[in-house]
Amino acid sequence: MHRANLSAISFTALALGSLISAPAALSQTQPPGTQIVSGSVTGVTQLSTNLDQGGSFNWYDAGARLNLSRQFNSQFSGGVSVGYSHQGWSWGNTRAFGGSAPWQGINNTQIGLNLGYNPIADLRLGLMPILQWRAEDGVGTAGSAVYGGVLTAAKTFSPTLTLGLGAGVFKEFDQTKTFPFLVVNWKITPKLTLANPLSAGPAGGAGLELTYEVNQAWKFGLGGSYRQDRFRLNNSGSFAGGVGQNTYIPIFARASYSFTPMTSLDFYLAAMAGGQVKATSADGSQTLSDNYSTGVGLGLNLSHRF
Repeated sequence: MHRANLSAISFTALALGSLISAPAALSQTQPPGTQIVSGSVTGVTQLSTNLDQGGSFNWYDAGARLNLSRQFNSQFSGGVSVGYSHQGWSWGNTRAFGGSAPWQGINNTQIGLNLGYNPIADLRLGLMPILQWRAEDGVGTAGSAVYGGVLTAAKTFSPTLTLGLGAGVFKEFDQTKTFPFLVVNWKITPKLTLANPLSAGPAGGAGLELTYEVNQAWKFGLGGSYRQDRFRLNNSGSFAGGVGQNTYIPIFARASYSFTPMTSLDFYLAAMAGGQVKATSADGSQTLSDNYSTGVGLGLNLSHRF
């Protein structure tokens, strides 16, 4: 993504709907009083993918996001973001789930803060409180909230190297999930950078991506991460009021084009490896799951700073 001039927006297929801006620890300190407003629209699809026990599925995701950030002084910065995405699933002859669709339409609404503090010039601390409602169509806010936060600490060792650690803690319906991750921003050469391409959030850690900058307009990247998305199911299906889950390891290639310093378009081609879909009943007494073959994901993300 374009960390230098745009508030980075996660690729939904890879971040699986988390749609959270890039880790606060990697945000560049702006002159005091600087205010940035940015937004994005994202479209994603995972093509038809075979389930191990028989049957197949595919899905699409469409979402939008708006961010506002401000550098209050040389040490403190803050921001707020809101986002919404809808994911539509289609299933065919799912033997592991008795031939029925375990879920269909998934809604994800999010509100988040992005707080940064520089106690000294080369050390940045970040805090991102996040509240989401992740649920199938027909479910309200009751019982569908996911909440928690991400903490980061990163040290700038040189103009080309920032390293740190981060950790996320989130309460998801019937469980609390914690995950550590590395914060990396290493400009190996003037054109080659290793950094976190994805946001850290309820779906998992930030991942790593190697990016090559051809010129001011074009960038290409290769990366991967681990994702686990969980959501509340509605009361009309086989697992009424339960929890659905999709887990996989996205390995992706990215091509990005900057129309202007303010506007960019990212195209993604991804392999969704090690995938599993799972549905659990409301009382936790019944769980059905199936692994799936490596799937193909395609995505477009248009970002603009106003």
